[in-house]
Amino acid sequence: MHVEVLGGGPAGLTLAILLKRHDPAHRVRVLERGPRGATWGFGVVFSDRALDFLRADAPELHDLLTPLMQSWRDLTIVHGDVRVPIGGNGFAAIGRLELLGTLQREAERLGVELEFERPLADVRDLGPADLWVAADGAFSSSRDARAAAFGTRVDWRSNRFVWYGTTLPFDTLTLTFRAHALGVFCAHHYRYAADRSTFLVEVDEATFQRAGFETMSEADSLRLCEQVFAPDLHGHRLLSNRSTWRRFPVIWNERFHDGRTVLIGDALRTVHFSIGSGTRLAMEDAISLARALRASAGPARGSCLDDALERFQSERLPPMKKIVDAANVSLRWYEGMADLMALDAHEFAYRYMTRSGRVDHAEMRRRDPRLAQAYERLHPERFG
Repeated sequence: MHVEVLGGGPAGLTLAILLKRHDPAHRVRVLERGPRGATWGFGVVFSDRALDFLRADAPELHDLLTPLMQSWRDLTIVHGDVRVPIGGNGFAAIGRLELLGTLQREAERLGVELEFERPLADVRDLGPADLWVAADGAFSSSRDARAAAFGTRVDWRSNRFVWYGTTLPFDTLTLTFRAHALGVFCAHHYRYAADRSTFLVEVDEATFQRAGFETMSEADSLRLCEQVFAPDLHGHRLLSNRSTWRRFPVIWNERFHDGRTVLIGDALRTVHFSIGSGTRLAMEDAISLARALRASAGPARGSCLDDALERFQSERLPPMKKIVDAANVSLRWYEGMADLMALDAHEFAYRYMTRSGRVDHAEMRRRDPRLAQAYERLHPERFG
């Protein structure tokens, strides 16, 4: 089978690795518009059971990546100057560049053809193939070229965010909320290496406008964020990597494939960064597609591929939609965070933990009895 993949992120590389590992005779080519050894952003975080999702279908990748991860069990909410540690969670993180470099080396070891600095408007421009895979991200031009066929919907949300890094390695994944004269600022921060952390700053539209970020330079934006979060950075600086303010696009496609062109990763759907599942979902897309292709293998290649793509959508849709729906609830919680800042710190933390509906009070008691009990004391009329 000949497979052309546009996009050398976690989704495209994982798929290429799985296809070549299953059958070395496959011809798999991955084209990436950026140069080797460069990427945007800083670290990638995995929530819940970290890389356990790789165990069944990609145990070699699990064993390859797990030793490279930073991991921790707790989450911390900082509300003003009050820190609320919350147990029973579990996260792991890795530098995005280290993740991509590891996947690239494994792909090349298996015989995948990798080409860099190849910007293309459409995966179908790569010429004849049995299957074209658009793994070219949230702003996929391959998808946009046939948006009607995919049933593409894009909803641009109102909050603004910017990705920074810092040399301060945080002990846990931390959500810091600070009320400022300009408005409410939130930072999502976690370590991804022994001496590096991601530090994503999010603000609502009103704060964005009052601060003047619209016309501010990248350097001035960074300095203002350093000032707001000075109590949390402890003298460390923020690091920029093409760090500009943006809005989050909620992307959904009713159909995962158009003929033999299939979407995976952020080209297929986006998941808000607040639930730490974007990279996991992208890699799970690749696992699911590779599994469907294996299950439908046969001598009648055309009909088998059609069956595989239908199987991919039918099997992937239910678990994917469950996480996407939770992520969309979570992002709306952040859009209303300014209205919650007057709450007691423990009430605020409890509201955060239960925001998406995936954690109820019984689950909160299991994860962190201290926070559940603090919430019960705040609401004796319900728990007296």
